[in-house]
Amino acid sequence: MRHALLLALLALPALGAVQSTPQPLLIPGTFQLFTTDEIGNSYAISGDEVILFNAQGKEMARNSIKTLGRIHAIDAFYSLKPLLFSREQGLVAMLDNTLSLQTTLDLSRGGYPQVTLACASVQNAYWLFDDREMALVRVDAQLRKLADTGRLDQLLGMAVRPAAMLEFENWLYVNVPGEGILVFDLFGTYARTIPLKDVAGFEVRGNMLHALTPTAHLMYDMRSFAVDTLPLPKERPVLGLRVERGRTYLLDAQGITVFGR
Repeated sequence: MRHALLLALLALPALGAVQSTPQPLLIPGTFQLFTTDEIGNSYAISGDEVILFNAQGKEMARNSIKTLGRIHAIDAFYSLKPLLFSREQGLVAMLDNTLSLQTTLDLSRGGYPQVTLACASVQNAYWLFDDREMALVRVDAQLRKLADTGRLDQLLGMAVRPAAMLEFENWLYVNVPGEGILVFDLFGTYARTIPLKDVAGFEVRGNMLHALTPTAHLMYDMRSFAVDTLPLPKERPVLGLRVERGRTYLLDAQGITVFGR
């Protein structure tokens, strides 16, 4: 009895914290992909449309870019200047803050006919994964090579089929679901592998890597190597996860839910 009373008393502060927590914000819609930037804007892909929402969930712009076809990746490395990648068309597109098309790179014409991933890099450069050469390549805005890793199968002793990649603070992070998250510097030099497998999506902010698995949100501290696990809501499968400025963004079949406003 005394033990039960103690547990009840300990639960009271937590209960008060729950009651004071702001209600989640829902941005309704059917979105295949989404991302966020460091100032809390959300960028969502719905069919051939790109939609920009501000930190309060208000729609600020939308654009239909039919020339790209299916969009396989969206990267908001530069706030308010999202990058779109179409694998089938072999195109990388940069948009402005109104989601108008500013630059299109034809990868095939530039000598990269089998690119399966692309993301933005510092100094207006880009990272590409060249599946034909099994290599990561960093190129400038004219698709001139700045750096490359060489063949990753020879470097790492395994076939590499990355699912996603992003750059943060001059490090490139590459998600290979069966192996972990590979880390490279701007010269394409391999640094290490973060041992998080079966990751469906990830993001790096500060010293923390946030990873989405089918059942949990993993928070990997890159200094201490500790991993905290947060269970995901069970009502609907979570399709995407982002963390910005203390807020957590989850994508599911109903839209994007923002926690911690």
